[in-house]
Amino acid sequence: MIDIQRLPKHIAIIMDGNGRWAQARGMVRSKGHQAGVEAVDRVTAECSRMGIKYLTLYTFSTENWNRPPEEVNAIMQLLITSLVEETFMKNNVRMRVIGDRKRLSPEVRKCIEDCEEHTSVNNGLTLVIALSYSSRWEITDAVQHIARQVLEGNIKPADINEQTIAENLESHFMPDPELLIRTGGEQRISNYLLWQCAYSELYFTDIFWPDFDEKALHQAIEDYQQRERRFGKTSAQVKAETEK
Repeated sequence: MIDIQRLPKHIAIIMDGNGRWAQARGMVRSKGHQAGVEAVDRVTAECSRMGIKYLTLYTFSTENWNRPPEEVNAIMQLLITSLVEETFMKNNVRMRVIGDRKRLSPEVRKCIEDCEEHTSVNNGLTLVIALSYSSRWEITDAVQHIARQVLEGNIKPADINEQTIAENLESHFMPDPELLIRTGGEQRISNYLLWQCAYSELYFTDIFWPDFDEKALHQAIEDYQQRERRFGKTSAQVKAETEK
């Protein structure tokens, strides 16, 4: 049973298994991505209903640009058709994107910018799409921003700390995820939110993303709630703090 009082504020998901889901059914890989959109709709709606504040979905990595051009094009076209503002507005969802937008086509960038602007009035769930994203790209980009500030004399190297780095990340507007879910059976985090997931609880499931539903989401949250989050402290310290 889920404890509503102990929900994670931020859930991040690596949506893996679309292609394998399709191949197992004798379909082309693009059909798996289409089915994956339905899972996005289900999980987003349920997170919104439950009161989760942030949901970040690993949609397309910088490494995914190396996939066959026809698959990349299919994913990008699917993205355009799936960003339905009416659905976001109905569920009071704000949509934001993190990633290297320079590599996206003008059509995709325009679609993203319009959706971000129109949903900015919503104050429920923030759905963060990690698109053309990788942590190494994000951290490198942050370092470049900080280096320019040093050159301009706005910051001293000795003053650079963890907060400085966090404030210059693409994801500076959201809290670190408490729970990271990966579907599809693989057990790695694939260059995803490396800085932010320093203390995230990791949950791996064999379920392919197109089959991930509300029940699977609840199971992941229940598993998360059974864990003790110590952040480097001892169990005794954590217990003493909760009893205050």
